[in-house]
Amino acid sequence: MRKPKQHIAFKIIFGIVMLIIIFSVIVNHIGYKEFTKSLLSQYADGAFRSAHTAALDIDPDRIEEYAQSGGTTESYLSALDRMDQICNSTGSTFIYVIQPDLTDYNHITFLFSTINHESTYTMYDFGYYRETTNEDYKEKYRKLYEGESEEELVIRDKGYIETDPHITAMIPLKGSDGQTKAILCVQRQMDVLSQARKTYMKKVSITFILFALIVIAGQGLYLKYILLDPVKKITLEAARFAKENVKAGEKLTNTIRSGDEIGILANSVDQMEEQIEGYVNNIEKITAEKEKISTELSLATRIQVSMLPNIFPPFPERTEIDIYASMTPAKEVGGDFYDYFFVDDDHLYMTIADVSGKGVPAALFMMASQIIFGNHALMGKSPADILKDANAAICSNNKEDMFVTAWIGILEISTGKLVAANAGHEYPVLKNAKGKFQILKDKHGFVVGGISGAKYSEYEIQLEPGSKLFLYTDGVPEAANAENKMFGMERMVDALNKDVEASPEGILKNVRNAVDDFVQNAEQFDDLTMLCIEYYGKQQKDN
Repeated sequence: MRKPKQHIAFKIIFGIVMLIIIFSVIVNHIGYKEFTKSLLSQYADGAFRSAHTAALDIDPDRIEEYAQSGGTTESYLSALDRMDQICNSTGSTFIYVIQPDLTDYNHITFLFSTINHESTYTMYDFGYYRETTNEDYKEKYRKLYEGESEEELVIRDKGYIETDPHITAMIPLKGSDGQTKAILCVQRQMDVLSQARKTYMKKVSITFILFALIVIAGQGLYLKYILLDPVKKITLEAARFAKENVKAGEKLTNTIRSGDEIGILANSVDQMEEQIEGYVNNIEKITAEKEKISTELSLATRIQVSMLPNIFPPFPERTEIDIYASMTPAKEVGGDFYDYFFVDDDHLYMTIADVSGKGVPAALFMMASQIIFGNHALMGKSPADILKDANAAICSNNKEDMFVTAWIGILEISTGKLVAANAGHEYPVLKNAKGKFQILKDKHGFVVGGISGAKYSEYEIQLEPGSKLFLYTDGVPEAANAENKMFGMERMVDALNKDVEASPEGILKNVRNAVDDFVQNAEQFDDLTMLCIEYYGKQQKDN
């Protein structure tokens, strides 16, 4: 039984949840910043309004008189009483007036100081002298005294200091001569801001958690409906057919009505059942058990041959290329295959592959792999994506642990640009327009079907008019003679260069003749598959 994390539904839902988490973190961060900014703006506006209101009751020209009187005159006490009323009626924590030391602004003296009666803080006494809090305050005092600013705001949010969060709004008290005589400050604690932010974060977090749960449930049901249930039906039907060899009474396509890959797979299973049942019925009627086996192999051979392009020239109307291929199985059926077709008018898909194992299992795996590769190619995917998606499809249901090595290339006919990817297959052999065949040691990815999640890289080859590309399976260099010596890469390249101007068909014949001369009467142990393409481009081949 597979672990939950191995199910495709789990992987899809996990990916969606991760996106939701990332999205929620981003939204939370932006919302937190904007929410804080909005509340701070409200706090600041209220503090500055309180400051300007309190300033109305203080005569800046009498600041020196207040300072020298010791805070005992009737006018001073009246202004202080009014300031106290404003402090308590506006919800401010402190309202106070200070005079900084104008030499360096390192110290301040308190002239007026009021405190909210509900506050637990201590009020500053008249004439209290202390150091300026920090450099930020010094700079703001300087700007207010030297006329560079008409109001300044200090924000001390929790996390940056050891005191409770608060803001301080500061305005200059200017005398009739236009000079700043003192600075009036209004301090407001930000308890409401802190609590509002906590409430906001809590609500947003709960909302996103609920949203994630809804998405998980909804996506799970949706995947069950569109993917898991249909795949389960196909799997059960394939297992039943493999056991009974009897076509189902009702086609899968009658219950799985989908135009996507699931629908295509269901239709393929229906067709497979019809074809295989027809073959089995014919075999049972015609011959005995031994003849039946022989007939099955014969049918398999014909099916396999029919799966591979075998009409040459394959594209007589396309004079920009010439292509030829052959596949000789070691047994009645083999695990090698090649394929090529035009994805669109300007792009030719080519592949050559070698399935693990021999005989009928390899042939069946070969046909399934060829179909999977071809279907992904028809979707317009790149070679690396074809290998990646084919690997995912094969690994999802590969109980026999079979695999396939493959080379895939897509040739842009108009430019000669060939984009290719290699999944553990043999190195291609390239001949430039005026050169000889040379082995191209490209980068190999892991075999298809070997491990889920494998990724593949691509590379480009620029073909010029007259360039030839030779592809093959390991049956060519590993062909062995009676002394168990292998044909080898060196002999293969020599055979290719025997006549570099030969047509693709002639190239393949030269290699096959060289292999036959070397092997002689020794038994062929591996499939022998080759493909050669010659690129003419706009020059076009001679007719």
